Amino acid sequence: MFLRGTVLFSFLLLLFTNSCHSQAQNFNNFSRKVRKGHTNNWAVLVDTSRFWFNYRHVANVLSIYRSVKRLGIPDSQIILMIADDMACNPRNPRPATVFNNANQHINVYGDDVEVDYRGYEVTVENFVRLLTGRLPPGTPRSKQLLTDEGSNVLVYLTGHGGDGFLKFQDSEEITSQEMADALEQMWQKRRYHETFFMIDTCQAASMYERFYSPNILAVGSSLVGEDSLSHHVDPAIGVYIIDRYTYYALEFLENVTPQSNNTMANFLKVCPPSVCISTVGVRSDLFRRDPEHVHITDFFGSVRPINLLPRVTNQKIVTRKSETTVPVTTKPNKYRYVPPLVNFDTIAQ
Repeated sequence: MFLRGTVLFSFLLLLFTNSCHSQAQNFNNFSRKVRKGHTNNWAVLVDTSRFWFNYRHVANVLSIYRSVKRLGIPDSQIILMIADDMACNPRNPRPATVFNNANQHINVYGDDVEVDYRGYEVTVENFVRLLTGRLPPGTPRSKQLLTDEGSNVLVYLTGHGGDGFLKFQDSEEITSQEMADALEQMWQKRRYHETFFMIDTCQAASMYERFYSPNILAVGSSLVGEDSLSHHVDPAIGVYIIDRYTYYALEFLENVTPQSNNTMANFLKVCPPSVCISTVGVRSDLFRRDPEHVHITDFFGSVRPINLLPRVTNQKIVTRKSETTVPVTTKPNKYRYVPPLVNFDTIAQ
């Protein structure tokens, strides 16, 4: 009996070992396969602050929104979360507008802004649920992040923060660990190919220190212990209207076209300490590619799947590599031609 039990235990242990080995091998195969192709771009743009004196945070997020939309990412692939609607604030002397400079060069609110989460919908819970795909049944498509394993995702956050946290609505906060865990869930669920995490807040670098998921490039407007400063005041409204880091990021992006060869390495240098009055932090150890070889449009632009059809000429399909003659078949017409009715008045004459 003892021998039989020992044999059975050994057999079960062997099955368990083989199962674990098989699962590990499958996981390694998944890790190799899941990140093969980049097929689409998404952007999650979040302003976490309310109240009129935080006008600049709304201008920050709308500046990035303007840029990614101009470079080709459609509204259907942009999730815009704004905690307060400054364009409709009764203190705004220019209703339905949000400017990010005192000279009013660019109305970043525009004529076709699509806000997906507004006001008290901008919460930590909704933000984490959005990233991880754990939204309630019946959530409108416009409020879902429908990414997949081929998606490059730009995550931009702006608001008031501190060492290891970012405030939402001045009533709650998301911690750096919660942010890291949400991104890990995205990776495990194959919800991104690569992620560019960008945050403009005080002590911004603390928000990406705990990241541990692969294929994430992160940048913050200030290091731990530093404040992120505003750029300038608009006397007409009496408040700061944009933060320094986002101001210079937008200045850079305004000169980028969809066909641009600018790289992420260039973008990471847009705000040196001499103009930012803070030290921009970068974390690239989780990112598998060299930012010098990553086009900025890989995150801020659009990727559209295109099928190149062969050119048909003289019953020949001409390809780049060779010329192959194939018969060209024509489909029968679906409808036959019916002549117009006879004009009987003409016949009678």
